[in-house]
Order: sequence, then structure tokens, then C-alpha cells
Amino acid sequence: MKPGVLLKLAWLRFTSCSGCQLMLVNCESSLAPLANLVEIDTFPLVSSACGNSEIFDFALVEGALTTPGEIVRLLALRRKSRLLVAVGACALTGGVNALVNGDRSRALAAVYGDQGTQWDTFAPQPVDHFVKVDWRIPGCPPERHELLQSFASILHGGWPGRQVMAVCMECRSNENRCLLLEDQAPCLGPVTSAGCNAACPGQGVPCEGCRGMMPEANVAEMCALLMAAGLPEQAIRHRLERFGEARND
Repeated sequence: MKPGVLLKLAWLRFTSCSGCQLMLVNCESSLAPLANLVEIDTFPLVSSACGNSEIFDFALVEGALTTPGEIVRLLALRRKSRLLVAVGACALTGGVNALVNGDRSRALAAVYGDQGTQWDTFAPQPVDHFVKVDWRIPGCPPERHELLQSFASILHGGWPGRQVMAVCMECRSNENRCLLLEDQAPCLGPVTSAGCNAACPGQGVPCEGCRGMMPEANVAEMCALLMAAGLPEQAIRHRLERFGEARND
């Protein structure tokens, strides 16, 4: 490890869109000081170079697992990593990838045509189905400040604090209009974990629940509110399942 560097970092992407990695790259003003604290060994979005480190201080994993080859790479990373962090909805729950259920061969044929039969895949699975995960950073994509806070906290020997409240509380703090009650919009703020500063509702966009459900979320009451807003039962179920929470119950 070069002088002054405190953390040797690896970031691997599996089945995902690379949006989680891009959020870190977009932390422009923080990248220079971060570069003095972190040595990047493996980070395909940033560099084509791939080191041969025997151990990583900090490894981040983006994306769901969908192939045997991805499992092999994940297990190898876990063996070499002191700390492993699952980043983003796909890594935490399977994300939107897991919305395609049922006949997977049919889905592969629809996307890849005749070449679909060549892919050895299975239904998208979260990272913690295969390895121990030390920390989770939710979101689709995650918030920039949460990524940076994770680096800072590890450098100081711990993990960042996390607010245990719903997105609705952030909306109230920001004095946002309630999209669910006032506009009858299908907003999942009452059951979604906070931390995003109600970014979507603050722009007039109903919460999609990408940060995962609150502990002990009142799903029955959420369903009742969505029905009162005019959503049919099937649409409610699909909305609650979009980021995997209902699928994992």
C-alpha cells in the first residue's frame, strides 16, 4: 500500500446498471481528498487496471447475482475482503432485476432471441444469499453522502449512523406537500426507510420504495391508503414488490 493510503479498495459489479458506481464517481469535489485515503485495486468503471492484492480492506458489491460465474467471483472477493458492503437495491434485494419471475427461459428469449439459450442464469438473488455482508447501503441509486460517510466511518474504525424513520418524516421536515394524502398519488413514503432527504417527493414524484421498507412497517395500512387513492389490488402488490421487500417476506 502506497504511503498515506489507509484503505485498499475493490468494487465489483454483477447484474446491474453501474448506477451505484457512477454515484461515487459523481462526488467530484470529494474525489481528490478521497484519492489520498484510498488505493483502488479493482474498480472497472474507473480504471481498466486490475491489481492482484491478496487482501482488501474494503470491498463494495453492486448488483444482483444471476450466474454461477458471478457466485464464483463473489466468493473469491469475500475471502479476500476484511469488510464487504452491499451497495444499492439490486445487491440488497435483487432490485428491479427480480421483477422478471416465472419462466426465465421465456424472458431470456424475449431479450436475446436465439442466443438466450446460451446463457446459464438463474433468478436474480441478493448478495447476502451467498456471503456474509458487513454493511448495506440502500437506494436505487444510493445517496452520495452515504457512500462518502461509509469511507469516512471505516477510516475511523466504525460504521455511519442510520436514521430509523420513514421517508414521510423527511417530507414533513422539508415541509413538502403530501403526495399520498393530498394528491392521491401512489407514494410509498410511509413504509420506506429514510436517508434520501425525500428526494423524489420533494420534486413531486411519488416514492418508489427503493431504499427498502422500514422495520415493522405497517404494510396493511399502506395497502389501505393506496386503495383509497384508487389503486387496484394487483397494482398495489406490484408496487410493493418492485424493490423486493414483499418478495422476501
